[in-house]
Amino acid sequence: MVRVKADERKTLRNPLLGHAISHRGTIIGLCAIVLWGFMAGLVRLVADAFGATLGSALIYTVGGMMLMIVRRPASIRKAPRKYLIIGGAMFIAYEASISLSIGLASTAAQSVEVSLVNYLWPTLLVLMTAAVSHKRGAVWKALPGAIVATIGVAMAVGGESLDVHEAMRNIASNPLPYALALAGAFIWAVYATVTPAMSDGYDGTTIFFCCVAAVLWAIHFASGQGWPTSMPSISGYVALAACALSIAGGYACWGYGMLHGNMETLAVGSYATPVFSTASSTVLLGVALGVPFWIGVVLVVAGSLINLWFARRAR
Repeated sequence: MVRVKADERKTLRNPLLGHAISHRGTIIGLCAIVLWGFMAGLVRLVADAFGATLGSALIYTVGGMMLMIVRRPASIRKAPRKYLIIGGAMFIAYEASISLSIGLASTAAQSVEVSLVNYLWPTLLVLMTAAVSHKRGAVWKALPGAIVATIGVAMAVGGESLDVHEAMRNIASNPLPYALALAGAFIWAVYATVTPAMSDGYDGTTIFFCCVAAVLWAIHFASGQGWPTSMPSISGYVALAACALSIAGGYACWGYGMLHGNMETLAVGSYATPVFSTASSTVLLGVALGVPFWIGVVLVVAGSLINLWFARRAR
């Protein structure tokens, strides 16, 4: 009986960072991947209706208000200062780097390539999660699945339009957006890996989200762009509300999942983010899915299963 109880207590602790885990926390964290999947297509619709900088500021403002209503944070005095400073800085830096990288892409092809660079974050997250697990050979065991899944992401997102030689020329001619996207991928992977340990159970997602909104408003007014010359249609406002729900809800679910769920499962599950994003964008924007996408899906699933298999063997 004592051994059973000891095992039960052990299963309630995250093996990586020591915080309590639950199946509910893991499921809620995985919901973030589905919500984020709608983000790219909805952001495009909002940008078409309100403009790029104003649309981004409105998305995070509406999303921040949603979070304040449904997930009002505890008193900021209860938050560890290190978590607020380091976690907040990384959260804002990630959002700024991604927004700027997409805005600085000069062609549609560069936009796709920049998105691919940003989508390295699931791979980096899997490898970093393996590294902090302190399990022998964890990183090497995670590498095969990471490589397979990353190739799948490239095929699913890039499709038939991906040309390695053209991508190298684009990087040489316009390196800044690629550098920002790569920096963003690293920042988010580090944020997701290290902040749960320094948070002491405090979830600062709502505070960080509102800080991003303030930064985006500053960027909008600094750019000299004003308000739209004509009022957007009702579909623009619907897209704004849906996009705010997608992004804010995704971050809220992810923050909860990282604090209470299984980091290994969430890290591997994050491979599905670009796949969901590409699929939803094609539906929202009326684009057909080609054969490379479905091959990419198979590879992403295969890579994820490889990672899960190694993770279970390591337990």
